[in-house]
Amino acid sequence: MPTSMPNKIQKGESRWFSFFLLLLTALSIKAQQPMRLWYNQPAQYFEESLPIGNGRLGALVYGGTDTCTIHLNDITLWTGQPVDRQEGVGSAKWIPEIRKALFNENYALADSLQLHVEGHNSQFYQPLGTLRIIDLNKGSIAHYRRALSLDSALVTDHYVRKGTGAANHSQKGLSLSREYFASAPDSLIAIRLTGDVNVRILLTAQIPHHAKASGNQIIQTGHAVGNPQESIHFCTMLQATNKGGTIEASDSSLTIRGASEAIIYIVNRTSFNGFDKHPVREGAPYLERATDDIWHTRNLSYNEFRQRHIADYQQYYNRVRLQLGNSSHHPATLDIPTDQLLKENTNPRYLETLYFQYGRYLLISCSRTKGVPANLQGLWTPYLWSPWRGNYTMNINLEENYWPAFTANLAEMAEPLDDFIRALAENGQHTARHFYDVRQGWCASHNSDLWAMTNPVGENRESPMWACWNMGGAWLVQTLWERYLFTLDKQYLKHIAYPLMKGAADFCLNWLIENPHKRGELITAPSTSPENEYITDKGYQGVTCYGGAADLAIIRELLLDVCVAGSVCGYNIATYKTALQRLRPYTIGKEGDLNEWYHDWKDKDPKHRHQSHLIGLYPGHHLTGEELQKAAEQTLLQKGDETTGWSTGWRINLWARLKNGEKAYQIYRKLLTFTDAQDDQRPGTRHAGGTYANLMDAHPPFQIDGNFGGTAGVCEMLMQSTCTPAPTPSTQIELLPALPQEWSEGKVGGLCARGGYEVSFEWKNGLVHKGEIKARHAGTVTLLYNNQRKTFKMKAGQTLPITT
Repeated sequence: MPTSMPNKIQKGESRWFSFFLLLLTALSIKAQQPMRLWYNQPAQYFEESLPIGNGRLGALVYGGTDTCTIHLNDITLWTGQPVDRQEGVGSAKWIPEIRKALFNENYALADSLQLHVEGHNSQFYQPLGTLRIIDLNKGSIAHYRRALSLDSALVTDHYVRKGTGAANHSQKGLSLSREYFASAPDSLIAIRLTGDVNVRILLTAQIPHHAKASGNQIIQTGHAVGNPQESIHFCTMLQATNKGGTIEASDSSLTIRGASEAIIYIVNRTSFNGFDKHPVREGAPYLERATDDIWHTRNLSYNEFRQRHIADYQQYYNRVRLQLGNSSHHPATLDIPTDQLLKENTNPRYLETLYFQYGRYLLISCSRTKGVPANLQGLWTPYLWSPWRGNYTMNINLEENYWPAFTANLAEMAEPLDDFIRALAENGQHTARHFYDVRQGWCASHNSDLWAMTNPVGENRESPMWACWNMGGAWLVQTLWERYLFTLDKQYLKHIAYPLMKGAADFCLNWLIENPHKRGELITAPSTSPENEYITDKGYQGVTCYGGAADLAIIRELLLDVCVAGSVCGYNIATYKTALQRLRPYTIGKEGDLNEWYHDWKDKDPKHRHQSHLIGLYPGHHLTGEELQKAAEQTLLQKGDETTGWSTGWRINLWARLKNGEKAYQIYRKLLTFTDAQDDQRPGTRHAGGTYANLMDAHPPFQIDGNFGGTAGVCEMLMQSTCTPAPTPSTQIELLPALPQEWSEGKVGGLCARGGYEVSFEWKNGLVHKGEIKARHAGTVTLLYNNQRKTFKMKAGQTLPITT
């Protein structure tokens, strides 16, 4: 019971009273307007299309009248093959030379020498294919509508044809409706056409392929761009059935005429068999698996597949419900197309809620494949060569993809990252040895790909500002620690998380060196601050330095986590504690900002999109204390508010951690600024950080991380938590820590807090009105809300009301 709750209710009355409160809370918090994106025209550009996905297969539905275009993706279809673990042998000899140049303050020489410590660039994420459904009916178009329901993960479009060819059929014209979904339990994409179905179905691809239609099927095989003996192969099978009318195969297309209904199933498998398996010589039996998948479509009806898909999806999506403000009082919002809603800000509360849930929808739809996490594109690309190769960028973007996973009650969606980190650790021990002469632990760098590459990139010719950064592994393992804090699964910690965290920490211990300017102090050298440039006091503009604050922030967070994790597991952590105590501390510049560089140097771009030295504030937890947080605030003020999509997402969370709800909200609204499609180059179009018509994040171009940063930011504004897991779990949860005036009332259900708690509550006039807290594990929890502090001791499985 809360320590401050008066003991005036008898035991039996208390039980019924609590039950009554919980029932009222549950009923009220479950309420949420339908979450729907919709448009009154087909998509012309990628950034207007609607994504569906089952975590491996995905599709971008453009819709259309004469031609409906659907781009297909498989998250395991990349160029390349397993990495050469001998890459970089001999490169480590340059590290002493770079350090010598740095400590002689010869930064230009250090920058040039860094090129010797670079390896190959990542492979490319590839598009699977393009499906086109051509409507053979004639006549003018009316009543077109295209929609994505986040509540059921279904896309639909519908229109009517009038005029030529329609007058003799019906005064109402010819109608065609389509429904699309991607099923995880049945490993397929399904499309149902109803109405006056006269269509031609074509399947093609941008990558090398061969397609053949026969009977009611199209089979398309091919491989990623490259040598077919060294590349991932794929097999896509499309099967169509019709109710009424005829179906005919010709070359690589199917034609259906005179049907009232047609159902299309699409399956695909690739030969990818793991990050360390050759895709041809050791490839997965993709032909057999695709055949099995398409045979499975005979086992169930379309409606059964549809029901199984919705049930599977909703078991995750329905965990969290959100209402901001009194959005339920504006049902007319659902009649406003989403692109218009975004441009005109007609009902901001609904749009803000929709964007939050869209991030959850995207994560469920793109991150359910073992060992293959969401990439820069999430799962979706129409391009042969995606921006930034569609790879894993690990100096912020991959980490940001998973920021909402635990707080937004989608822990399962982060599981692919666990397996991917294990792969990085295997390859990363060779990178540590060959590039840095570090014989213990492992590291990862700026980029990775399907093959879990870990080497510094750049190919001996690209800028060290991004290429020569080796902190990717040290930062990424924070996600493993977060999973433990949210679940308190000691077996997971002991057998999965801690060994990987320890390996990353061991690399850092051996990479740190003593500061020649201050005896006993540990720094990194060489160091860079991701993608940023400094100007020295002598005017040199460079990127390579020593003792960069970003490196030390990542290492400090990691060592703190390893020390706690090691204590929980009963391991000796003395070495990590000693190193932690010797790390160079943060410094504050003459302008009151947190120094990013060892010296108080200026940035080349004071408003640079990266704020890597603030990692300890968010997503880390160690940048505390009034002085350091004030310096972090000054840094954010210097950087301003105009930045890229993913950076905007990050800044929402940073301001929320500083408990500045108005600023966090202002940045959230910046994220929701309409941005025109990248290929729309008409005069007057806007191409900057923000949100596209389909609510995808604009870097620009599209990167999915900003979507996830925005969703995480809403969670952080509504609730923050910390957990001390040992010797006995103790959690502190603060409700409404960064609430803006615009959200003075609302309700949320199902947010997760560290320590294994699920929290739901309702608020009015900026104060918590009622709620409940559920404990998955026994422990002590302190709730901070309404200027009160209440402490509970809870049993596993117990639910208690939050009262005012």
